[in-house]
Amino acid sequence: MYLKKVKKFTNSKNLVLVGDKSTKFSIEIDETIKKQFSTFLKGEKDIDYVKSFDQLIIFVKGSKDHEKLRVSGFNARKIVDQKAKEITVIGDKEMMLSFAEGFALSNYQFLKYLKDASKKKNALETIFLLSDVSDKSILEYNTLIKSVFWARDMVNEPVSYLNATKFAEEIKNLAITSDLSVEIYEKSKIESLKMGGLLAVNKGSIDPPTFTVVEYKPKKFTNKKPIVLVGKGVVYDTGGLSLKPTPGSMDCMKSDMGGGASVIGAIYAAAANNLDKHVIALVPATDNRPGLNAYAPGDIVKMYDGTTVEVLNTDAEGRMILADALAYSKKFNPELVIDSATLTGAAFRAIGTKAACIMGNATDKVFAQLIKSGEQTHERVVQLPFWDDYMKEMKSDIADLKNIGGSNAGMITAGKFLEHFVKAPYVHIDIAGPAWLDAPEDYKGKAGTGYGVRLLYDFMKNYK
Repeated sequence: MYLKKVKKFTNSKNLVLVGDKSTKFSIEIDETIKKQFSTFLKGEKDIDYVKSFDQLIIFVKGSKDHEKLRVSGFNARKIVDQKAKEITVIGDKEMMLSFAEGFALSNYQFLKYLKDASKKKNALETIFLLSDVSDKSILEYNTLIKSVFWARDMVNEPVSYLNATKFAEEIKNLAITSDLSVEIYEKSKIESLKMGGLLAVNKGSIDPPTFTVVEYKPKKFTNKKPIVLVGKGVVYDTGGLSLKPTPGSMDCMKSDMGGGASVIGAIYAAAANNLDKHVIALVPATDNRPGLNAYAPGDIVKMYDGTTVEVLNTDAEGRMILADALAYSKKFNPELVIDSATLTGAAFRAIGTKAACIMGNATDKVFAQLIKSGEQTHERVVQLPFWDDYMKEMKSDIADLKNIGGSNAGMITAGKFLEHFVKAPYVHIDIAGPAWLDAPEDYKGKAGTGYGVRLLYDFMKNYK
């Protein structure tokens, strides 16, 4: 399913008019339809529809609020028949794109494991845009939709399919279709690098860990040093020996690699859309189980950079694998490091599913752009304080650090722990809330949302 620009109108069984009183449509519209649309604009509804013989005509009220239009796209998807293969959209080109984005993202389905998948599958293949919208914009939206769908697929896959090795393979398969280079470090390489955090978390698993390095380096780029994106790749999290309860906790932990999926989706979109930025993505991956010789509370782990960490809770595993990756980022001499991780329940409890928590020591300009990109994409972020006082809770009596702090502000103490391992300006994004939804929410759907792909892409696009 994709967006496609067309210059001539062909009779469509599903026609969408998007605009306001000032919109000039690019085709002649039946006078009756014009009057109905005009009457609709005077009403309170954002979306409505009429049926004329065998044609469905949907009216969408134009707005400068792009999110409102995306949600109208979601509502339109509910109106259009599941068997429809196409819709045609006409109207204001900027408004059309946001509407089409919401419609397209609402068309996502994860049916792989259903016996009757063929019956439930949406037939929609194309959203035709009758407009002079640029080819560049069409490409951009199509690649973003593909990237979000890929990230959702990864999050929705169970660990019985998506272990760390398979996750690395899926990343490589996606990269093949774009201008990305990929290197997958297997366990022997990880051991030679002495990535103690990643290896410790992996000790309870029969499946080996992976560490995937993806690079996008266009011929011409505007950043003097690369942006490094780091994504948490815990493909399943039982909590380890600090075992989670199952209902409402462990049962959705296949989503714990949502950060890894988001950074890969974002770097793929950057490459496919030829952004002028040099970007590197790092994804440490493993599952966290209580089996075999699983690491235990009380263990002391020596990390990649030599820091020793006292493990007090094996369920604080994400920061253990991220710390190694963040320390490894120094190799690339980055000008900015951003991580994305489903890291803490504290972030979820603080602001729910409506936004992610951001914190770090990067410049005010970087945070301002992230916040702006969050508003633009509606993958919103809330900046939290990052005072050094919080780091005091992460000090251990018998090691350099411990892997959990006190009962308060857990998302910030976790961020301060991670900051220790980064030498470049740093931003931590805790996506624990919006990465997974237990109930459907407009075009974001249910289960994996792909949160972070559009946010990070928009940030990189506008980064200066």
